[in-house]
Amino acid sequence: MEKSSIQKFIVLILILFIILLATVFHFQVHFENALTLRQEMDYDVKIAPWRILFEPIIGPLLYLNRSLYVLKELPLTLLWLVIFYAAYSLFAIFKTQQNRKNAILGKLANLPLILGICFAIFVLILFIPLPNNTIVNNSKDTILVTTHAHTEFSHDGLTSQENLWKWHKRNGFDAFFITDHANHQKSLQFAQNQKNGKFPSTPLVMVGEEYSGTNHMSLLGLNGKFDTKGMTDKAVIDSVHKYGGAVIINHWFDGKGKEKELYEALGADGFEIENAGKDLYYDRDTFEQLKTFCEKNGLTMIGGLDFHGYGRVCSLYNALIIPNWDSLNDVSKQQAILDIFKNGAQEKIKVLLYKDRPFYPKTDLFLRTFSTVVNYYRTLNVWQVVSWVFWLLLFQFAGRPIKRVLVPQKAGLVMVTLAGAIFMLVLAFIYHFRGEAVKGYSKVYSEYSLLLGPIGLVLLLYALALAYFRFFRPKRP
Repeated sequence: MEKSSIQKFIVLILILFIILLATVFHFQVHFENALTLRQEMDYDVKIAPWRILFEPIIGPLLYLNRSLYVLKELPLTLLWLVIFYAAYSLFAIFKTQQNRKNAILGKLANLPLILGICFAIFVLILFIPLPNNTIVNNSKDTILVTTHAHTEFSHDGLTSQENLWKWHKRNGFDAFFITDHANHQKSLQFAQNQKNGKFPSTPLVMVGEEYSGTNHMSLLGLNGKFDTKGMTDKAVIDSVHKYGGAVIINHWFDGKGKEKELYEALGADGFEIENAGKDLYYDRDTFEQLKTFCEKNGLTMIGGLDFHGYGRVCSLYNALIIPNWDSLNDVSKQQAILDIFKNGAQEKIKVLLYKDRPFYPKTDLFLRTFSTVVNYYRTLNVWQVVSWVFWLLLFQFAGRPIKRVLVPQKAGLVMVTLAGAIFMLVLAFIYHFRGEAVKGYSKVYSEYSLLLGPIGLVLLLYALALAYFRFFRPKRP
């Protein structure tokens, strides 16, 4: 069978495979209540048109970003790309009858390019806000709220206040608390700017702070009348309550704090029952113990988005029942939210999880890549399938002419590497100058700038050197 015929056969099989998974074995993307494990029918998924148009490029990246244990699964997925390249290289070398030594050296020289491309993909997925799926709130009386989010005025934040507001607006929120570490004065200024009409009132900006005592705590509804420095957990909680705020214990289940009974005795208003900052799920036995404890003691259970400007795209929402929300003024809106948290009114709270794959434990993640690929295709709707079919057919019948025009012969790998290196260098420069602008607050700007800059530069120089020796160096007579 000719090579072109084999390619057409593979494309046909892939199209049939996608259609089969997306129809017969379809998995409906939905929002699930983390406390009841039931689908919430009042909330739909909105897919951006750009996502659909470029589905074969953007879709898999976003699906990897939404992995339940993304910081473990993403590197393992990229490792499989390296393994597949190594296997393909061995097969190509085995088929080579002449100049086998040169073939081996060529494949070895390509290995740093592959590793560089994989690292650039890793950075792209975690640090660039792609047009992700979001939520459509069709309910009558619920509003969507974040209680845990950071800006660049937090030591681990990587987004401006303005961009955090835009991010929450894009993801369908009605209100959110900024909970920078050990700092809420900057948030007060930003919230005041909104009250003064310098930017729209939706989503509503509310002031909080993440306090690092014996456990991290979200202090919600602050008004600038106290400083947590040097205070005990008890003094901090009492002070927040004195001025009408609420205190939520953050990601207690990570095992770094004291026993949960201590925080109930100190007067905390509730616990994060889920936190999307790292892993979307933690040990389910611990989950049940914390849930039972909160129910027994009348403590509020909410979801902590823990957004820092990078990492997993939005996958967790707090839906609060607040009738006539739009008719309330800003002060009344915040007070209604705080009242729910302080009174343990769990019947007025739904913790919504974006559900686009079956649950799985943290074990055997090395082989999870293959089921992730299958599950991704299972979630596609009709228009996403059409996008895949269109691009597959386009590259099958017009791929070679396009490649001849845009990419010099056999230079594709080098050009992709150069693009990845330039991307990392540009990002490093942006982070450097942004870090200088907020010096004394965020530390991660400089950390990531110092990481991405040298890696991007080395990769750029290596790719340029390889391009010279392969394509531009004068051939010896």
